[in-house]
Amino acid sequence: MRDARLLLIEDDQALADGLSRSLRQDGCQVAAAVTAAEAKALVGSRAFDVIVLDLGLPDGDGREVLAHLQQLGKDTPVLVLSARDGLDERVGLLDLGADDYVVKPAAVDEIRARVRAMLRRRRARTGQTVTLGRLTLDPQARRAYVDAEPLTLTARELAALEFLAARADRIVTKDDLLAGLYGGDRDVSENAVEKLISRIRARVEPAGVQLRVVRGLGYYLQTGDA
Repeated sequence: MRDARLLLIEDDQALADGLSRSLRQDGCQVAAAVTAAEAKALVGSRAFDVIVLDLGLPDGDGREVLAHLQQLGKDTPVLVLSARDGLDERVGLLDLGADDYVVKPAAVDEIRARVRAMLRRRRARTGQTVTLGRLTLDPQARRAYVDAEPLTLTARELAALEFLAARADRIVTKDDLLAGLYGGDRDVSENAVEKLISRIRARVEPAGVQLRVVRGLGYYLQTGDA
């Protein structure tokens, strides 16, 4: 997390102070806003690696900030904080462009863990092109290719493949994947991860890329011969 630029939009002073202090101890550069107007001014004038956004702001709803980011064409990951915990609420916010969601009251350590996961995913996306056999991953373009032909993957499949490729020849546990792709969302089952891995294997193994399952441990992309 060192040197990551983070914008914290939170009007609860006690939470904002504690979270800012902890994130700075983690090495983040933290800018703070307490209103939607301040937040929109900051995102319009500066670049951030992650935004932590409370929905209940004094001058409006945090959705206004999400909409403003969309208007600016910015893809900065956003972690939403809200006391509203309904499924429809969470789905609606994710559809509006949020990347993760934490129900308040939330422990500072959980928020920090979600921020770390988002930073890992962002840095994987902005990394260099990775070539594994006939498979090429271009994180900046958000595309994968077999030879010169684009490979059809969902956004989640591509994110998982990039996560595994960044750790090629190392075992990645299901918990690692859950944290890296879903921010540790407890509503996501291990079965969902298994199905995701199965779909990815079906797409990459014809290109000579081996996605191994290590029973009881996890998964790894094998770069050499079996």
